[in-house]
Amino acid sequence: MQSKLFSAKFIFVSVVILLAALSRVLPHIPNFTPIAAMALFGAVNFSDKRLAFIIPMLAMILSDVAIEFIFGWGFHNTIVYVYASFILTSCIGLYVRKHNNLKTIVAGSLAASILFFGITNFGVWAANGFVGGSAGLAGVYTLGLPYFSYTLLGDLFYNAILFGSLYFAQRNILALIKA
Repeated sequence: MQSKLFSAKFIFVSVVILLAALSRVLPHIPNFTPIAAMALFGAVNFSDKRLAFIIPMLAMILSDVAIEFIFGWGFHNTIVYVYASFILTSCIGLYVRKHNNLKTIVAGSLAASILFFGITNFGVWAANGFVGGSAGLAGVYTLGLPYFSYTLLGDLFYNAILFGSLYFAQRNILALIKA
């Protein structure tokens, strides 16, 4: 009998998250990334709440290290805001886990997109010394609006891929059918 930690589902979910994280180094449209999907998917599918945060976070860190090594911009002055939104998206995932269905996954994806937009754009303003006061903050949000559509589409796309791959695998891979 397999241990719960290294069950077929644990391994599958971990590998899918790692692959999603590594896809961040591929050319892509700005903000069309699997960041929120990794956090949401991990929180919904890891039975241990600690691992629901740790595994996606490790994958995120590894992909940031790879981005830094390859492109030189994996670590930037707003990364703390990206990670804050990532952690809060995992919290959204814990709610989705309790009500796991297509409607809550889509709602969780949309909520994660809004959260990311709000937190990271605030972070851009804060990291630049709160320039312009409230008008400067409004300007940052306005300038960020074109990227918000990419965030929404990317989150929905990657959530469909991650959750869809598990759904498919649980119906077609014997080890996951039995899990």
